[in-house]
Amino acid sequence: MDIKVMEYAAEIARRQSFTKAAEHLHIAQPSLSQQIKKLETELGLTLFHRSHGSVTLTPHGRRFIEKAEDIIRSRDDLLREMQERSQGLGHKLSIGIPAVTGRYIFPPLLKQFLARYPHVEVQLVEKDPVSLEEMTAKGEVDLSVLSLPIEDERLAITPLLTEPIVLAVPKEKQRWMPPEMIALIEKALEGEEGRKPCVPLEMVRHVPFILLKEGFGFRRTVLDLCAESGFKPNTAFKTSHIETAQSLVANGLGVTMAPNMVRRDKDPGVIYLSIQSAPSRTLVFVFLKNRYVSLTAQAFMELSRESLKQTFDEGSLGNKSENI
Repeated sequence: MDIKVMEYAAEIARRQSFTKAAEHLHIAQPSLSQQIKKLETELGLTLFHRSHGSVTLTPHGRRFIEKAEDIIRSRDDLLREMQERSQGLGHKLSIGIPAVTGRYIFPPLLKQFLARYPHVEVQLVEKDPVSLEEMTAKGEVDLSVLSLPIEDERLAITPLLTEPIVLAVPKEKQRWMPPEMIALIEKALEGEEGRKPCVPLEMVRHVPFILLKEGFGFRRTVLDLCAESGFKPNTAFKTSHIETAQSLVANGLGVTMAPNMVRRDKDPGVIYLSIQSAPSRTLVFVFLKNRYVSLTAQAFMELSRESLKQTFDEGSLGNKSENI
């Protein structure tokens, strides 16, 4: 059985179309259909249901594609490893990133990496965390940066950065604020930097809350923290951008939680308070277990850890966010 035919079958399964697969593979559709028919005859099994222009896998086909993709991936890994052994660092790297992490961490890291390794072509894949987990598990990207927890057992992790999660509240007094919140804000505004009071999360149980929309990993983190404190946030607004959430806070429309690195300390309308339970989030590099981790991927992970360690002092992520 030729591995090339496995690649043909995998492409048909991926695109659910002989026509689209043939176009992508740059071969004639009749030739592609003939190759797959020959494969099915050799196996004595039907791999694809063909009906009214749609193509779906049979149960046998799903198992075949699963194992075929493992073989193709192993072949690619072996070729990459042998190439790197003979020629050094590879020329391609694909990285999956969520939107928030991509905006605040990756531009300076990529600048440093490409300055050191200008021959490497980096492909950024920006998706929601759930999609990135699946893409990484399927080997569609070399590695991704995600926040814990990572539940897919197919994936391995290596730590990148742990940072506090803070509460963003309006500086100005609002009608919806309970007296104890007003008192804490006044105390925080009077106190020295680094000595601001800690807020019990239960204090925001009934106040307007700005939450990220579905599909964002940090939304799940916030909901879990609120659940641990015994309440569900009183959602006033949902947004796709952490910047928008903080702007809504600055205009007195509610409170939100934010990773420390994205805080806007120079914004005159918002103040950031530590939370009594001291929540944090840990960003990790995620990659497929039992797969060759290229020298290029290893170099990027090492440079990233070194750079972030130099950029951030413990407890000062937010104050230095403008420099990353």
